[in-house]
Amino acid sequence: MTTAPTNATPQAAMRLRELVFGAACAAAVRAAARLGLADALGDTPAGVTELADRLDTEPRQLRRLLRALTCYGIFAETSEDRFEHTEMSRLLREDAPNSLRYISLWCTEPWTWEAWPKLDEAVRSGRNVFPDLFGKEFFDYLHSDAGDSAKVFDKAMTTSSRQSAQDFADYLDLTGIDSVADIGGGQGHVLVSLLEKHPALHGTLLDLPKVVAGADPRLRDGGAFSTRARLVPGDCRVEIPVRADLYIIKNILEWDDESTRRTLANVVAVARPGARVVVVENLVDNSPSMRFTTAMDLMLMLNVGGAKHSEESMVGLMAEAGLDVTAVRPVNPYLHAFESVVRG
Repeated sequence: MTTAPTNATPQAAMRLRELVFGAACAAAVRAAARLGLADALGDTPAGVTELADRLDTEPRQLRRLLRALTCYGIFAETSEDRFEHTEMSRLLREDAPNSLRYISLWCTEPWTWEAWPKLDEAVRSGRNVFPDLFGKEFFDYLHSDAGDSAKVFDKAMTTSSRQSAQDFADYLDLTGIDSVADIGGGQGHVLVSLLEKHPALHGTLLDLPKVVAGADPRLRDGGAFSTRARLVPGDCRVEIPVRADLYIIKNILEWDDESTRRTLANVVAVARPGARVVVVENLVDNSPSMRFTTAMDLMLMLNVGGAKHSEESMVGLMAEAGLDVTAVRPVNPYLHAFESVVRG
């Protein structure tokens, strides 16, 4: 048995002190997003008193918030009591092309502050803690008891999906592909991006009935792509009644493994041998976004009992379903694509 060193370096001690106050950083980002601080600050530096007037806040308290945020590179102080934008603070603006305002709000919603302290219980028991905390499963709670949080969730998922959809459309080679099926594709942002880029392509969007009902207007009757798009309401864990050259399964295989197995098996059951299947996921290994992805993985453990995949676990589940994985490639710093074909 080895003995741990008795003295830590000052750097290690300081870093751990900072980490255990991580909630303060998250709360500061949430406060900035809720106040609209990034939107109030324009392209030129502004003083704290001026910003406080715009936001109807107390100048002294706003100064304290800004001072904390600048420690993390969110806003910068140009001179005493004057602040300007940084690359990160601009991402909190509502009108930023790649805005993270709603993601920042979603990851710091009120329920998260009650769930995170129960992480040790989830690790011990192997169960999500949400029903014990709130008396019902996560999505039931969200839509019946937390309407404001549900709206934040929808906006966060919409902005995130739009941003990654274009990256995926740029990544995907559709040589020899005439039809695609986006399985569990939400509002259809990926499908819209692909139909926009490939004028001869036809596509199908499959998701739950209430999700498909709110699909991108361009996919619905009378929309720009309605003649090349089909909307199919259904649950991919039950059945996938769609034939296509290419099946896309993006960011939905984060339930329990049995649900993932059913979804993949349903694709294999309906697809022709040799059909292409591309699974897109955040990975908890072999990724430059490990801190972000592993944090999402822990949140899934808490709220729905789900998990993000490693490359090995995803390849294993796909092979078990009857898919031959041919390559695993990065789509962007956060997402990897598992290229596969249906086994003959």
